[in-house]
This record gives sequence, C-alpha cells and structure tokens, in this order.
Amino acid sequence: MSYNLAYSVLTPITNGETGLQLSLYDPRHIDRAFGIAATESIPITNLFGMKLSGYPGFYFCAAMLILCFWISLRIFRSPFGMALRGIKSNQSRMKYTGFNTRPYLLAAFVISGMYAGLAGGLMAVTDPLAGAERMQWTASGEVVLMTILGGLGTLIGPVIGAGVIKYFENIFSSIGENRLHEIFSGLPEAIQAIMVKIVGPFVGEGWHLTLGLVFMLIVIFLPGGLISGARLIASKLKSKNSS
Repeated sequence: MSYNLAYSVLTPITNGETGLQLSLYDPRHIDRAFGIAATESIPITNLFGMKLSGYPGFYFCAAMLILCFWISLRIFRSPFGMALRGIKSNQSRMKYTGFNTRPYLLAAFVISGMYAGLAGGLMAVTDPLAGAERMQWTASGEVVLMTILGGLGTLIGPVIGAGVIKYFENIFSSIGENRLHEIFSGLPEAIQAIMVKIVGPFVGEGWHLTLGLVFMLIVIFLPGGLISGARLIASKLKSKNSS
C-alpha cells in the first residue's frame, strides 16, 4: 500500500519508486558543516572524511562486524547470557524457580534492535540506493534462513549461514547457459545438452532451487545446522584418533 501511494498520488513528493531525489537547492546543512560542496547528484557517504563506498566501506563494515561479534561473545559468556540461554531452553521452568524472565527478554529485544539498526545504518551508508525489492518478505526470511542454516543458538552459525547464502547468490546466480556449455565442454554434444538441461534450472535465475535443496538436506540430516555437522565430524575424528 505504501509503495502504491508513493508511486501514484504522492509521486510529486516522493518522486515515485526512485525515492527522494537530491537537488542543488536542498539545504544540506551537515554537508556544509564539514565543508562538503553540494552537487545535484547523490552525495558520497563518508565518516569524518573517509569514503564509505567501495572497498573502504567494505573494510569499515568488516571492522564493525568483528567488534560487534566480540561484544556478542562477551554477552554470551556472561551471567546475563547464561540466563538468556536458560530462558531459551525452557522459559516455563525458569519461571517456576522464581526467576523473573521479563527484564531479560526486554533487554535481549533492545540489544537485537540495536544490532539491527546498526546493520541498517551500515547498509544505508555503503549502498544508498534502496530498491523496492528490499520491502519484500524474502528480505526478512533470508535472515531467518541464514540463522537456521548456520546453526541456532550459536554466534558463529549465522555468520557461516550468511556466507553460504551469499556464495550461492553471487556464484550460482551468475552461471548462465553459455557458462554451463563451457563447464561441460569436454563431454559429447548429446550428453552436454542433457547436462545443461538438467543443471540449468538450478543456476542463474533458478539458484534459489539449489539453495532450497541444500536447506532441505541440512534440516533433514543436520537439524542443528552447519555448526552441528562440524561438531559431529570433529567428535568422530577425535574418537577415531583416540582409539
């Protein structure tokens, strides 16, 4: 509804689906305070003069990721984090022992909101173009998928899940029919055509099918996610070496 309003009756105000456009006559008080000249194009985001687009923005986000992960790790290993893990395991049992879980749940909600706000702010400064696809439900579902894929109840799990999903998105989605013919070029033409026809729906625009299959296999065989699988392999190797 908001998108339709912005694209119809409110177009003179919102400039349609392109969002609010900047012009030379906009009062950019913050830019003037830092001595940045106003232009008719979208200004380049910066932090105290450091450009946040391209590789500098990537390294800045990487540094923020490491810092936030360290803070999360300290929270996870603190008594507060142990209480949250107990609430996650069995909130009713915690209540029966006389433990008031409401303040902890509220604090966890505030902390998660702070992390989400920081992530949204970093996305805004590194990629100032916001398309309508970011309003789709898949944008929120992707975050849940990353968490389940990596491993619920862990800190490193969602990071690994995000890396796996983004790998499929950037690598598998870039494989087209011509690339498939190059991959199977060593096969006879008849078999090459069959392989391209079989693999074609799972790459390119259909990379979501590959991701869905991977997600199904992990949910069926590794309910704890990739972290659970890594721990299982490590325990088997450890028992094999000890024997």
